[in-house]
Amino acid sequence: MQELLPIHFAPLQGYTEAIYRNAHATCFGGVDTYYTPFVRLEKGNFRNKDKREIDAENNHVPHLVPQLLASLPEKAETILSLFIEKGYKEADINLGCPFPLLAKRHNGSGILPYPEEIKALLSIVTKYPQISFSIKMRLGWENPDECIQLAPILNELPLRQITMHPRLGKQQYKGEVNLEGFARFQNICKHPLIYNGDINSVEEIQAIKEQFPTLAGVMIGRGLLANPALALEYQSGKKLSSDEMAKKIREMHTIVYQQYEQQLNGGNTQLVNKMKSFWEYLLPGADKKSLKAIHKSNCIDKYQQAVSNLFSKL
Repeated sequence: MQELLPIHFAPLQGYTEAIYRNAHATCFGGVDTYYTPFVRLEKGNFRNKDKREIDAENNHVPHLVPQLLASLPEKAETILSLFIEKGYKEADINLGCPFPLLAKRHNGSGILPYPEEIKALLSIVTKYPQISFSIKMRLGWENPDECIQLAPILNELPLRQITMHPRLGKQQYKGEVNLEGFARFQNICKHPLIYNGDINSVEEIQAIKEQFPTLAGVMIGRGLLANPALALEYQSGKKLSSDEMAKKIREMHTIVYQQYEQQLNGGNTQLVNKMKSFWEYLLPGADKKSLKAIHKSNCIDKYQQAVSNLFSKL
């Protein structure tokens, strides 16, 4: 039997929060490692939400790695000190975020054209040998050769792994992934390499593994939000029946809804808005009219009615 690749659940701001991750692990699973959306400093401080999100008591997944976003080593150290205080032994450094507001300040993939800045930022990797570091990155911001120029710097560092999303930062999530660019980087990368980008089915996981047989794993984000059973179906080798899928989605929705209801303490408008993000990518093939009604709902009653209608059609 063919050896299975570890599945990593990509961090997505506003979607893969602790409540969602816990519910996914409980109802579906199949994921080897979950990542927190990036923690960053805002005006020199942490957001309370970010601190709460990485607290061990709020996380019940088998393996969780916190991710940091910074452009300067001092900022990265401040964030890392929070991770250490919370008991983490691993940290992922975000060199991939494509959002222009952050990128223009040399955060995420916006730092990729600047090897000296990358070198300074990643000095924390050798400064904190007690932490096992990984990196999530893109081919570059402007052009796919940027990662090739960075390879000598990355190869010298004691990294656990690198996750590569083979797009440019300026593309955001548009256009095709550049598999040739990925192959070029893989050929000179000395670290275990994880593939990330546009994986939406078990067949696509298998195709990527076939094309790149030495991969250390696959990271999936939007594909798992659309089909939360994707990792489970890959690991188990069998597709869930439509009844099993509907049952698990209902269970997961109930858990997420109740947890946010508790957390938001009766803030109904906030709760509706929070729950809409649960459906943003989920089940793209489901009844369009019901999905539209969920996204248009502006109060709890309308939201619950719309969800109930959708479930009746699964």
